[in-house]
Amino acid sequence: MDANIDRLLTSYHYDLPEELIAQTPVVPRDRSRLLVIEPDEGYQHRHFHELGDFLEPGDLLVFNDTRVIPARIYGAKTTGAPVEILLLSEREHNCWLALVKPGRKLKIGTQIVFPSHDPHGKISQITATIIDRDEQTGGRLLRFELPDDIPLIQVLADFGELPLPPYINATTSTPEQYQTVYAKVPGAVAAPTAGLHFTPELLDRLTAQGIQQAYVTLHVGVGTFRPVEAEDITTHKMHHEWLTISSETIDLIQATKASGGKVYAVGTTAVRALETAAQTGELLPYSGDTNIFIYPGYQWRVVDGLITNFHLPGSSLMMLVSAAIGRQRLLDLYQIAIEDRYRFYSFGDAMLIRSQI
Repeated sequence: MDANIDRLLTSYHYDLPEELIAQTPVVPRDRSRLLVIEPDEGYQHRHFHELGDFLEPGDLLVFNDTRVIPARIYGAKTTGAPVEILLLSEREHNCWLALVKPGRKLKIGTQIVFPSHDPHGKISQITATIIDRDEQTGGRLLRFELPDDIPLIQVLADFGELPLPPYINATTSTPEQYQTVYAKVPGAVAAPTAGLHFTPELLDRLTAQGIQQAYVTLHVGVGTFRPVEAEDITTHKMHHEWLTISSETIDLIQATKASGGKVYAVGTTAVRALETAAQTGELLPYSGDTNIFIYPGYQWRVVDGLITNFHLPGSSLMMLVSAAIGRQRLLDLYQIAIEDRYRFYSFGDAMLIRSQI
């Protein structure tokens, strides 16, 4: 009976007061709250800077070092009609898949001009042409007219802005507050938000404590903006996101497990990267796309514990966390967090799911 309930989209609903949707992050980052989920039925109310109290020397934290790009760009058709695009992923050199507004009026062959917002930039405007539709995302493929030796991502800062989620609509945050302090590889259109709580000082303290650190790269893509819509969640298709896991990270994970340490994924994107790398039954270096969808009943291969934020109702992220601790327990914990006035979503507080997966 429970397994059937776990398959239903309506089983992942909860009511969140709007004032608990965090609009601006806590300063400093590691002063956010932390709901610690014990392997038994217990939990603790703590703060993120106390994370080291719950980890052991030899444990491994795996971070996603993707960096959010200024993917939201405003321009106009040659007729002067305004256009907004959200870059999703580069399909080939200077050809990008993007979500577009207004979509119905942007047909193949349409040209869009994007002016630079930097008066001192080397390029004052860029023209792009819509060359194809993408049925899966409802987006368009745009070819940007730039010299061959200049990739769009290199000049994007002069044209775009960071695409904050739509529920963040009254923020005083700076763009850098929507990046992790270890963000390195440009390519994401949304931040791996569990990592936003870490400060350089906290990372140093954890290292001194004997907590190991490793990195994967998964560029967060359109899946972040696409809710699960099928009532039977097992029929939901995740959109592809690009990831890479090095042999050095794989070796560190295997050495950690061999010595009895636990592997903690920092965020659901790190979870998906690690579990993708083990889908053949053997944990191996990986570089390529993933559309792995984790929900209750999933057989875990790599991850022992998880650091994660509080997620939107009915989201694939809620389903992933439910696969770790159980759907009803997650809903009960969310209700506890709501009653205790935790802050939710990207700029909100965090959960630590201790080794129990």
